[in-house]
Amino acid sequence: MQVFKVGGAVRDRLLGRAVKDIDWVVVGTTVEHMQSLGFIQVGKDFPVFLHPKTKQEYALARTERKTGKGYTGFEVYAAADVSLEQDLSRRDLTINAMAEDEQGNIIDPFNGQQDLDNRLLRHVSPAFSEDPVRILRIARFAARYDFQIAPETMELMQEMVKNGEVDALVAERVWQEAERALGEAYPQRFIEVLRQCGALAVIFPEVEQLFGVPQRADYHPEVDTGIHLLLCLQQARRLTSDTQVIFAVLVHDLGKGNTPSDILPRHLGHEERGLDLLVPICKRLRIPKQYKELAKFVVQFHTHCHRIADLRPNTALNVLEVMDAFRRPQRFEQFLLACEADARGRKGLEHQPYPQAARFRRIFEAAQQVNVATIIADGFTGSQIKEQLHQRRIHAIKHLLHNHGDE
Repeated sequence: MQVFKVGGAVRDRLLGRAVKDIDWVVVGTTVEHMQSLGFIQVGKDFPVFLHPKTKQEYALARTERKTGKGYTGFEVYAAADVSLEQDLSRRDLTINAMAEDEQGNIIDPFNGQQDLDNRLLRHVSPAFSEDPVRILRIARFAARYDFQIAPETMELMQEMVKNGEVDALVAERVWQEAERALGEAYPQRFIEVLRQCGALAVIFPEVEQLFGVPQRADYHPEVDTGIHLLLCLQQARRLTSDTQVIFAVLVHDLGKGNTPSDILPRHLGHEERGLDLLVPICKRLRIPKQYKELAKFVVQFHTHCHRIADLRPNTALNVLEVMDAFRRPQRFEQFLLACEADARGRKGLEHQPYPQAARFRRIFEAAQQVNVATIIADGFTGSQIKEQLHQRRIHAIKHLLHNHGDE
């Protein structure tokens, strides 16, 4: 019986990154022997055990054989005669197919260290094509490390898309990988890789349709909306690690895409078109409600934030009320971050100040100072309270802008 540290723990140690989780592979033993040592079996599809003290995962070395379409159609063989190299050969990428023995020696049968040095993501074997989730994973690793995809691996991914493997992905798994990718250091790389292999048009067709659409002339017409989106994602991640904000940025310009007129009428404005596209995306991928709600407000109101200096007090207050900002001030702050990322998502403007956020925040704070208790004390009741609250908030905003409008 031999025990090896494998996968991400080995990769991240070689990269000088903090190791969060450690996975172990056990070679040369059986389920019965592991149980006799006190290990607790938790794997249903193949033998995975929890260490009786550390609770870390230990898996028997195994091989896999494709038996059906998608990522669930595999037959697993785990036994004492499966070698370490056989186990490593079934892994997706060379940088994840390394092991470390108890003496700290690296076992690297597929040259993962060399690919780490060259900042390359390369598949281990043709078996990569048997699991479409690996397309999402490799795009997520590109978002984490900003590595390039080896040409032969990209060709294999493109072939997988053509063969319809990506069509077998279930919504929960797509969203799981996408959400994680949006929180990585380079979320725009996730979109770039999916687009390069053709998977973006299958998974996020609404985002794919942004590429090739020119930006407005008063922005940067030489950059299309898809490229602008990639720049926005980069800026969003620099501003925050909040994946709700970054998702909102991902979808903020959906209404500008080349969506066929039989799906979305052309007479609708960008914001209306964007909202009409957002709803089916969230339903299709089963995106959590809090993501959908923030994204909806960013799609609908990000241009209002950009033009806050020109908005009437009543319009600014309506935005705040629709957004439920007075009960959910944190969501308002998320909204401002998404708007700032959009404003900075243009070449040459990456570090430009965004005073609109501060101005909108002052307007919100002025309106927030209006006290409902005072309105009740003044004798108003029922629906009069809501109307008075609205009117006094408008007055507070006007007073602020009259005295500090240019700040």
